Amino acid sequence: MNTIKLTTAQALVKFLDNQYVEFDGEVSKFIEGIFTIFGHGNVLGLGQALEEGNHGLKVYQGRNEQGMAHAATAFAKQKKRKKIMACTSSVGPGAANMVTAAATASANRIPLLLLPGDVFATRQPDPVLQQIEQFHDLTISTNDAFKPVSKYWDRVSRPEQLMTALLNAMRVLTDPVNTGAVTIALPQDVQGENYEYPLEFFKKRIHRIERTLPTDSMIKDAVEAIKSAKKPMLICGGGIKYSQAEEIFKEFSEMFNIPFGETQAGKGAVSSNHNLNLGGMGTTGNLAANRIARDADLVIGVGTRYTDFTTASKWIFQNPHVKFLNINIANFDSQKLDGIKITADAGKTLKKLKDSLENSYRSEYKNEIRDVKELWEKEWNRLVDITYGENFIPEVRGLDHVLEEFKKNTGSSLTQTNVLGVLNNNLENSIIVGAAGSLPGDLQRVWKSRGENDYHVEYGYSCMGYEISGALGVKMAEPAKEVYALVGDGSYQMLHSELVTSIQEKQKINIILMDNMAFGCINNLQMGNGMGSFGTEFRYRNAETGNLDGELIPIDFAMNARSYGCKTYNVKNEKELIEALEDSKKQTVSTLIDIKVLPKTMTDGYDSWWHVGNASVSDNEKINKAYEASKQEKKKIKKY
Repeated sequence: MNTIKLTTAQALVKFLDNQYVEFDGEVSKFIEGIFTIFGHGNVLGLGQALEEGNHGLKVYQGRNEQGMAHAATAFAKQKKRKKIMACTSSVGPGAANMVTAAATASANRIPLLLLPGDVFATRQPDPVLQQIEQFHDLTISTNDAFKPVSKYWDRVSRPEQLMTALLNAMRVLTDPVNTGAVTIALPQDVQGENYEYPLEFFKKRIHRIERTLPTDSMIKDAVEAIKSAKKPMLICGGGIKYSQAEEIFKEFSEMFNIPFGETQAGKGAVSSNHNLNLGGMGTTGNLAANRIARDADLVIGVGTRYTDFTTASKWIFQNPHVKFLNINIANFDSQKLDGIKITADAGKTLKKLKDSLENSYRSEYKNEIRDVKELWEKEWNRLVDITYGENFIPEVRGLDHVLEEFKKNTGSSLTQTNVLGVLNNNLENSIIVGAAGSLPGDLQRVWKSRGENDYHVEYGYSCMGYEISGALGVKMAEPAKEVYALVGDGSYQMLHSELVTSIQEKQKINIILMDNMAFGCINNLQMGNGMGSFGTEFRYRNAETGNLDGELIPIDFAMNARSYGCKTYNVKNEKELIEALEDSKKQTVSTLIDIKVLPKTMTDGYDSWWHVGNASVSDNEKINKAYEASKQEKKKIKKY
C-alpha cells in the first residue's frame, strides 16, 4: 500500500481539504476554511500544518473562541448545512470558550467541527500550562466538557487514531438526522508526531446526503389523517430549508388550502405576504397563527422539533380532538406529541402526499384565514406606528416613571416596535440575524420576510452573543447581500468580538443595536409574573439601599464600535434612524447604529402562554396570583 509520512496535524489538514458533499446530484466542497485562535496547545501542531500550505482551506483569525465558533455555525446554517467552517483553539480556556458554541450548534442541529488542542498524551510535562488536574481521573481534560454538547466526540491519542476519528466526524457532520457539534480533541504532542498514512485515506471523498423516502404505509396513514380533517394547519419548520423544500411546501399549502404557521427556524422559507402564511406561532407567535392553531383539528408539523415556544408549552392546540402528523427526517422528532409518524425527507414526502391527495381533498376553511390575517395586519400597523403618548402599549401603564427616566437620560422616546417597522420598510435584499432577548419574539411576530432565506434567528439555544458573530458567518456565506445583526445592549456587552474580524476580513456587517438599558426580556418576564424589577436593569449600585436600584448607566455603544474602525451612528428619533440606514448602505466598512429604545415597548403575547415555573409560595400576593393563574393554564396543556 502506498503511504505518505505526515504529522497528525498535517494529515488532518490534508484530509479536510478533500471532503465533498453531494445533494440532489450537485457536488461541492464541504469545508470552506478554518477559524483559528492559536495558543501553545495548537500553534506548533495544527498551526504548523496550516502555515505550511499545500491545501485549499482559507484560514481566518478569530478574536474570541466562542465568537468564531458562532460565526462558523451561522455560516453552515445559512448554507443550509451543505458547507461548513472548522474551528481550532488551544487547550484550557480557549477550548472551554467553545463549549457554549458547541451547545448552540447541537441544539440547532447545525454541523460544527471543533478541533481543540489537548493535554499531552505522554503526560511527561504534566501538569502542562492550563491543565486541570483531576485527582481521581488523569484522563480528564477541559475537552471532556464537550461531551454533553457534542453529537460526536473523540480524542486522538495516537496518530493512527486520526483516521477513524475523522471518518466518524464526517459521518455525523453530513448526517441530517444526527448532525451538530463534532469535537476532535488533539493532544499537543500527538499533533506533531508522524505516521505512515495510506494515500488512499486522502482521496477525494464525496459524502452523499440522501433524501430518505417515506414508505407506502406512512403515506397511507397521512392521507387518511388529512382526508378526515376539516381544519388542518401546517407548521413550517427549519427542516423545510435544509431539505430545500420551500416550493413544494408552498404548492402543497395552496393546492389543499391549508394555512401554515412558522417556527423561528422556518421563517424565511416562504414570503410573509403569502396568502396562507399566518406568520410566527406559539409563545412568540402572532394573533393569526395562534387563533388558527387553537381550533385546528390536524397539525401537520414539517421539519419542526416542536419546541415549547412553537407549541406554547403544548398549550396552544386547544381542539380536544386535535391530531398530529409529523414529517421529519429524525425519528426522535417525528414521534413527538404522540403523532402519526413520517420519518422521511420533507420535500419527497410532501410531493408524494400532494400526488396522493390531488383532486380528492380541500380544507373546509371559508373566511377564517382571511379574517385572522386582516385582524393581525391591523394590529401590525398599530405596533409599528405606535409612539410614546396616548394609546400607548397597555403593558406599560403604571411604569411611566421608568419611561420618563429613560427619556430624560437618553433624549429618546423611540419604541421598539416602531423601530422594527422602520427597519422592515427600509431594508431590502438583505438578511437579518438575531438570537436572544426580546428581539426574537418581536421579529417572529413583526418581521415580514421576503421568503429568500433572509431571516436568520438562532432560537434553539437562544444564545446571547450569537448575533454579531452570526452576522459575520452569514456575510461570509452570502457576501453579495447586506447583513444586519439585530442585537440588544445586553447581548452586545456579552460578545461582539468578531466585529473586529469583520473589519479585518473586509466583510461588511451592520449592527442595529437597541439599547433599553436592561436585560429587557427577562425584566418583562419577572414583572409580568408578580415580581418587581430585580437585577435586570442596568443601574448603578445605590449607596443608600445597597441594591442595584440607582440611576441608569448611560453607554455610548457607537463610540465603542468606532474605536474598532466601524462607521457609527447615534439615533434618538425616526428621522435620524432613516438617515442612518440610508448612509450605512453606502459604507464599505462594518457599521453600528446605536438606537436608544424605550423599555417596555416590545410586543406582548397573543393568545399564547408559556410554562415558566412560578413560585408556589410567597409573601408577595402578586406572585401568589401569578402562580394560581399558571395552575389554571396548566389544566389546558397536553401532558406529553
